[in-house]
Amino acid sequence: MKKIILIATFSALIFSCGKKEENANIDSLIASKNLVSIKAKRAELQTQLTQLDNAIAELDVKKTEEALVSVEMVKDTVFSHYLEVQGNVNTKENLIIYPQFAGILNTVNVIAGQKVSKGQVLGTIDDGGLSQQLAQLENQLALAKTTFERQKRLWDQKIGSEIQYLQAQTNMVSQQKAVSQMKAQLAKTRVIAPFNGVIDELIAERGQVVGPGQGLMRIVNLNNMFISTTVPESYIGKLKVGTEVSVYLASLGKSFNGKIRQVGNNINPNNRSFGIEVSVPNTDNLLRPNQVAKLKITDYTNAKAVVVPSNVIQEDADGNQFVFEVSSVKDKTGIAKKVIVKVGKTSDNFTEILSGLEPKTVLVGDGVKTVSEGMKLNF
Repeated sequence: MKKIILIATFSALIFSCGKKEENANIDSLIASKNLVSIKAKRAELQTQLTQLDNAIAELDVKKTEEALVSVEMVKDTVFSHYLEVQGNVNTKENLIIYPQFAGILNTVNVIAGQKVSKGQVLGTIDDGGLSQQLAQLENQLALAKTTFERQKRLWDQKIGSEIQYLQAQTNMVSQQKAVSQMKAQLAKTRVIAPFNGVIDELIAERGQVVGPGQGLMRIVNLNNMFISTTVPESYIGKLKVGTEVSVYLASLGKSFNGKIRQVGNNINPNNRSFGIEVSVPNTDNLLRPNQVAKLKITDYTNAKAVVVPSNVIQEDADGNQFVFEVSSVKDKTGIAKKVIVKVGKTSDNFTEILSGLEPKTVLVGDGVKTVSEGMKLNF
């Protein structure tokens, strides 16, 4: 190492001394004002400059005649094209329960986070005396029923008038309807779970005066989740019930496999789109309403497609799309050959080639922008 340093230092001193000596010679030549010598020196330097320019030009030509590139193999594989859209997680069973009767909220039988079943009584509202009225009506019904039964027995024995019989029957039916109506009214004082789910939030508290239009609690069922979104009308006929969809939720960092369960029949005139619903499983109970989801919907598949990286495809001045094939391959060298191609769909940075290429053809990859027809390639 010391020897190398000494040699490098010595070389630098010689170059420095030589340059100083050359500059001193030129200075002394100028000072002599000898035009013949000055012209001779100028011609010598000009010759050296020309030689340097020629050497640089030769290097530039060499550079343009060869290129260092990477190569790509044309693949014969399954190619799928996806429609990528954004949607929201939803459920049909997510609602706020409102009271049907105005009064004081007497009882609240559940807490937030509790699982409930359809038909379960979640709370009760003070009936304001309806239960007493119902008891009176039931007593009146019992009397009307007894009166009708006696009148019927008499009428069957041809005793009494038909009018008395019909009046007793009408009175009994009227009392039955009154009792049914009062029971229906009294049933509204009970808050019933409309479906199986979880109490997500309690809005009203026990002892609070409530009424129609005032929320009591929110109930949610996370077992029947789906993604809702819209797609352009150009996809009519391409998307069907049962079409597979890949769903990605960035908030969870997870992907789910779903299927289209509903395709809308109405076109929105404002954005020329229609709605779809995609069913997704919620086995881990991680999905929540209003989460944002990214959907990849398969709208085209070719089981034996010729596929190349999209970045190797270029377009010439005539609008033709082309690639550079590596021909005459030998010892990691070859010659660039321009090949006109017809392209299909593009997905995930890969493009389907409809015509112009065969599988296993070697193409120029990285560095293709510096390549021209007939150029020697190194890879």
